[in-house]
Amino acid sequence: MCGRYTLAVPGEVLGELFELAELPAFEPRYNIAPTQEAPVVRTRRTAEGPVRRLDLLRWGLVPWWAEDPGVGARMINARVESAAERPAYRDAFRRQRCLVPADGFYEWKPGPGGRQPYWVHRPDGRPFAFAGLWSRWGRDERRLDSFTILTRAAPEGLRELHDRVPVILQPEDWAAWLDPSPAEPGDLLAALARAGGDLVPRPVGRRVNRPDNDDPALIEAAPEAPAPVIPGLFDVPPTDG
Repeated sequence: MCGRYTLAVPGEVLGELFELAELPAFEPRYNIAPTQEAPVVRTRRTAEGPVRRLDLLRWGLVPWWAEDPGVGARMINARVESAAERPAYRDAFRRQRCLVPADGFYEWKPGPGGRQPYWVHRPDGRPFAFAGLWSRWGRDERRLDSFTILTRAAPEGLRELHDRVPVILQPEDWAAWLDPSPAEPGDLLAALARAGGDLVPRPVGRRVNRPDNDDPALIEAAPEAPAPVIPGLFDVPPTDG
């Protein structure tokens, strides 16, 4: 699963990477947690054509038909194997997809001394994009836009941390994923099958366990042996496991 992640790169980097219509302004985040607001890339139609924007949405998808927005706290992740069919996600999967920018995410490894957190990131430190879905609940002053992160079965290199990992899309699939036109699940699964990349799991301190801790020290390496690069960490079929 993905229960915490980071996004600390400058807005200029995100603006160029995602070809955003406006330069985003936001504070670096080192411990984004469920129910908090986080930057999400969406495509909007305008008179000049579709444009990409970075918007703040609440993490934890609230379906449009939900009676209580509190259900979003239980919908921070959606399994890619069933998102196209489950009532909570199927409408968003077909027409309300988004990219969730990140430069790392946390997982926890069980051990005799307690759960050891790891920060998983690219070797070059560059940001990437989780495959996400978004939904709009309510209207007017009660309107709430929220999102969820798609997950898949973890490959062997990361299963000791967790059996699920977030889906990281390849840049060449971003445009198709962001297209707001209705799409068939089969076409979208082809893009999800190409997700992949080399990542490094770095052991970090346990201050990350508290959501109110949010500073650069959270991603500093713990005094342990450095973790190796795991090549092609997500290069597995999306229906595995």
